[in-house]
Amino acid sequence: MLGAPQNNMVIEPCAEIVNELDILHRRTRETADILRQLEQEQESFALQYHDCTKINAHLSHIQSQEKTPQNREMETNLRRRKQLGEQQLTEKYLMKDSLQVSGLLQRRMDLAEKHKGTIDRLNILQQRILDEELINWKREQQMAGNGKPFNGNKLDTIQEWCEALAEIIWLNRHQIKECERHQTKIPITPHGGVDMLPTLNSHITRLLSSLVTSTFIIEKQPPQVMKTNTRFSATVRLLVGGKLNVNMTPPQVRVSIISEAQANALLKNDQMSKGEMSGEILNNTGTMEYHQSSRQLSVSFRNMQLRKIKRAEKKGTESVMDEKFSLLFQSQFSVGGGELVFQVWTLSLPVVVIVHGNQEPHAWATVSWDNAFAEQGRIPFTVPDKVPWPQVADMLDAKFKSATGRGLTEDNLRFLAGKAFRLDRSPQLQDFTNMMLSWSQFCKEPLSERNFTFWEWFFAVMKVTKEHLRQPWNDGSIMGFVGRRPAEEMLKNSKSGTFLLRFSDSELGGVTIAWMYEDTSKAGDQRDVFMLQPFTSKSFAIRPLADVIADLKYLLYLYPNIPKEQVFGKYYTPIGEHPTNNGYVKPHLITHVPGWPGRGSTESYPNTPQPMYPMHDSSLGDPPSVSSNPSDCVSTDQKPSLDSPLFDAANVLSDFPMPPYNDTDYPDILENLPDPDFTNFSLDFLHTNFMKQQ
Repeated sequence: MLGAPQNNMVIEPCAEIVNELDILHRRTRETADILRQLEQEQESFALQYHDCTKINAHLSHIQSQEKTPQNREMETNLRRRKQLGEQQLTEKYLMKDSLQVSGLLQRRMDLAEKHKGTIDRLNILQQRILDEELINWKREQQMAGNGKPFNGNKLDTIQEWCEALAEIIWLNRHQIKECERHQTKIPITPHGGVDMLPTLNSHITRLLSSLVTSTFIIEKQPPQVMKTNTRFSATVRLLVGGKLNVNMTPPQVRVSIISEAQANALLKNDQMSKGEMSGEILNNTGTMEYHQSSRQLSVSFRNMQLRKIKRAEKKGTESVMDEKFSLLFQSQFSVGGGELVFQVWTLSLPVVVIVHGNQEPHAWATVSWDNAFAEQGRIPFTVPDKVPWPQVADMLDAKFKSATGRGLTEDNLRFLAGKAFRLDRSPQLQDFTNMMLSWSQFCKEPLSERNFTFWEWFFAVMKVTKEHLRQPWNDGSIMGFVGRRPAEEMLKNSKSGTFLLRFSDSELGGVTIAWMYEDTSKAGDQRDVFMLQPFTSKSFAIRPLADVIADLKYLLYLYPNIPKEQVFGKYYTPIGEHPTNNGYVKPHLITHVPGWPGRGSTESYPNTPQPMYPMHDSSLGDPPSVSSNPSDCVSTDQKPSLDSPLFDAANVLSDFPMPPYNDTDYPDILENLPDPDFTNFSLDFLHTNFMKQQ
């Protein structure tokens, strides 16, 4: 039921605008009819005035002749005709006295008043379309950069309104100019009155100028994080170009990049100094084309490339990723057969220029903060230093939903608030509604006991979810935003083999598996929660998450109590048994945690050689986390990950036949074993001792 009022709210303004346009069209037709009547009356006036002029000329001639009875009679008749003609002209077309106007002059004044009323209504409607509807569209376009929904087709509707405005303005302007022409032919004005036509002409020309310059817009924005020497695109459109026949002489558009200070100066002076720019862009000129099917006049720049950039001096903690630029699109064209010449320009959304991929996270922080919190009519490109947490939460939710397909829950957002505000305990009990988050807390200050910021952590989580975990995240299979201690508390009362997936607090873009294990081979309470050291994007590129979970046989139930095959089975990778196109059999990697499924156990997967290194002694106590990397069975302080050179080396070898040690193709491996602590173990050793060169 909530949808119905919202639809009405969308339709109502459109209906109001369409209705007002209909009224203005009707008024324009009415004034056109009045103008035609005036033209006819003026022609009649001109004829009668011409007759009076002839009578005056004839009378003057008779008066200069000899005063004969015949001439006297003729003079009397001419005087009577002159008086009657002048009286008719005065009563029908001119003034009776100083207080009353009638006839032609009255109709001229009535028409001017009607034009004034039309212009006033045009002004109000144009402000609504340009300052509300078009500005709202631009704001929605900016918010789309943060992942908010965006209806790009709304621009077509706005173009229809603007084209209707352009037509009405142009017709009324033409009518006013016709009135001025008529007045020039017969220059009659009321005594003490003011000629309204020059003011009306000036006002309606300003309306036309404002409409044209405001509807030169960027339909497709350039990328807001722009890497040098990388191709990018953008599209510019003139909404009223087709209606004003600008396409008859297609205008050229030129693109340049300017700094924040230059953008500020441009808005103040409405012009740029010639040659002033902050970088060099290749393929930066294009000609606008009219597309008949869509009635759009636009130009698409498909192969632009930023070659060089000039940066301003940095102050304090500023970095190059804090600096904002903008692309300036400029053009010039004429309408009305060269009668009016327009110089138009428009600025893109703020752009952050980077030269290396590792600058991308901070650059996106700058862009995301600007998109979310920029205020209408601001000085380029100022943003508040602190904003209420609910606004930040809305921005994070929109970005995460856009990137991954599913947004953040209230619990997720409370967890993020606790991390952003550096609260170590119970963020779920905290009310963040009135708390202000600063730009420094967002992306400048490192998190507690970490060497990365809140935004870097969030960006890395969003990236790994988008690239490797999108489907299970959308299924709700990944809890993700939960701390280590709350995860342990959740699993403590679960049955053995229950696990959950959470984003690592210590590893950027890391995902860890926490699970409950109960050792039934020992007496007493042998239940404990273990954390597998985090998997990263590199890990998932080798072995997807679902397959990792399938490999770890002691993971049985996704928290709270869902069989893992029911959740992840549909994502398991089928094992191919046929040779590849090159004739080789592809090896099959399996994730294996040495010493598990039980602590101290030597149970492994079928056909997996027993490890040639000492197992962890259970009498020494359980490690705080468990690794899937064989080399980490000796030292629990090392960081294990699937991207390690030793990733499940034992299982890699299981796919190759093990020749006898006396084979002449293989050296005596016992003489080439690494040190017992395996610190020098590497794939080079495996290649040297176990694999023939193919």
